[in-house]
Amino acid sequence: MRVFGVDIGGTGIKGAPVDTEDGTLVAPRFRIPTPQPAEPEAVAQTVAQVAEHFGWTGPVGATFPAVIRAGVAHTAANVDESWVGSDVSAVLGGALGPALGGTEVAVVNDADAAGIAEMAFGAGRDTAGLVVMTTFGTGIGTALFLHGQLIPNTELGHLEIHGHDAETKTSDAAREREDLSWEKWAKRVNRYLGALEALLWPDLIIVGGGASKKADRFFDHLELRTKVVPAQLQNEAGIVGAAMFAAGEQIRPRPAPRPARRRGPATRPPGGRRP
Repeated sequence: MRVFGVDIGGTGIKGAPVDTEDGTLVAPRFRIPTPQPAEPEAVAQTVAQVAEHFGWTGPVGATFPAVIRAGVAHTAANVDESWVGSDVSAVLGGALGPALGGTEVAVVNDADAAGIAEMAFGAGRDTAGLVVMTTFGTGIGTALFLHGQLIPNTELGHLEIHGHDAETKTSDAAREREDLSWEKWAKRVNRYLGALEALLWPDLIIVGGGASKKADRFFDHLELRTKVVPAQLQNEAGIVGAAMFAAGEQIRPRPAPRPARRRGPATRPPGGRRP
């Protein structure tokens, strides 16, 4: 099935048609800078421009940097506060109009979308247990999966670390803003991931977002007991995950790993002979 995926971020809005069977982009993605201020009408018109670039008519899925419940934004991260309480699906659908072919825009939290894609086609593929997807970009997004099933709208990028909202000091934007070396920034990342590790005891942590393209510069400085891997789909993950969400192709449940069987001490009946 082919679905159009749009990834709405604080700095850019990008999209492409996606083959949801294998998670590949049918055409190279197209990106337009996010309008500033990122108000509903301006963002919706930019999304329409991205879709029009491909002459798209058909189903559309979109990521959004907010807690999304039934298409409505309950928070707003790195976009204008006027989005809070708005029906994002309806706002985007109004701008796209006939291009939708009578369908609605399916809207999902941006980190959740990236996680859906990574769990289906990337670093989390075939992984059971508890998986945490983190995205380091303009802010910090998180997605949580238990045996392949999404637990939606986690906002763990806002954990308080040393008196600060984590993403204000540990996002990739913070690294650039403070001109931190990769080693110094890695210490902050390690501290943040360590906090997640202590709270959740995950089986796998996936690091995504823009920073995942430069994993070789900071991964060697991470010291965690949990296995940490870079995202494989990188900046395409949001587009792919949005399309999958719109197609209703969620990840199938994965069986929980069985605990190792432990053998108790050998017992001897009276007389000293083994049973």
